[in-house]
Amino acid sequence: MKKKELYDKVLAYFEQAMPVAETELNYSNPFELLIAVILSAQCTDKRVNLITPPLFRDFPTPEALASSTPEVIFEYIRSVSYPNNKAKHLVAMAKMLQEKFGGEVPSTGEQLEQLPGVGRKTANVIQAVIFQKARMAVDTHVFRVSHRIGLVSDKCTTPLSVEKELVKHIPENRFAFVDNMFISAELVKANNLEDGDTIEALAIKSYDRKKNRFGWAIHEITACTKE
Repeated sequence: MKKKELYDKVLAYFEQAMPVAETELNYSNPFELLIAVILSAQCTDKRVNLITPPLFRDFPTPEALASSTPEVIFEYIRSVSYPNNKAKHLVAMAKMLQEKFGGEVPSTGEQLEQLPGVGRKTANVIQAVIFQKARMAVDTHVFRVSHRIGLVSDKCTTPLSVEKELVKHIPENRFAFVDNMFISAELVKANNLEDGDTIEALAIKSYDRKKNRFGWAIHEITACTKE
């Protein structure tokens, strides 16, 4: 299967199954989304959504969060991965927002990546979701799945190289949704796929790396429907 045909089939499935793919993180303003995305690193959105309501309630502004301490914030986020580091990042991030950006979440990647706890992936999420910019966020999930179903080659060894390869083949209006498309798509029974299988499971079961070819599943992807 040619690369263009593969991309066309994968995108065609998602266009049909989930034409609007939105972040599963709960938030009501840019500051809350920034906090949630920082917390979501190496952690599920479901877990983040469980812990953020009291955090957002007690620290609704950068000023409020900046006046706290990592020790206090740790108690709110202790159930996420790497809570010590994330607590430090959140307080330091809020302080920088206050001191350098007037208490507002900045809109450019260069500015966002100056914030503690914010890398390229987080910066791209904020730019795409809040500021509607054409940005693609490549996290570990997108990185892994992109390789497994052959969207990118083994030469793409970093998130940035995967991002550069994906943007060559995916329309700009789908950039912001790539991560959610991969994670959220649920496929119903089709041959050996079980209810609740994700696109990652489809990739694992369909891609034969040794033979560098795809099995039935990728060919039948457009026939799969959501329950």
